Amino acid sequence: MVTIIQVFHKYSGHKCKLKKAELKDLINNEMSHFIMKIHENDTLDQLFADLDQNGDLEIDFKEFIALIAMVTSACHELFTPNPTLQ
Repeated sequence: MVTIIQVFHKYSGHKCKLKKAELKDLINNEMSHFIMKIHENDTLDQLFADLDQNGDLEIDFKEFIALIAMVTSACHELFTPNPTLQ
C-alpha cells in the first residue's frame, strides 16, 4: 500500500493529481511489467477518459486506485493456482 501511494505522489507531486503526460510516465516507468507501454495517444486518451470520472482532466488518487484495481484483477489469473496442473 505504501509503495502505491509513494509512486502516485512521485508523479503527481504536491497537487496530488496526475495530468495525462504524468499518467503515461507512471505507467511506462512503474507498471510496464503489468501493462504494455503506452506509445499511442489514442490508447492514452481512452484510458484517461475511463479513469477521469469527474471530468476535471486530471486523475486524483481515488481515480488512480481504479487503475490499480483493474491491473490487479487482470493479473489475478497469473497468481491463481491451476488445479489441473497439480
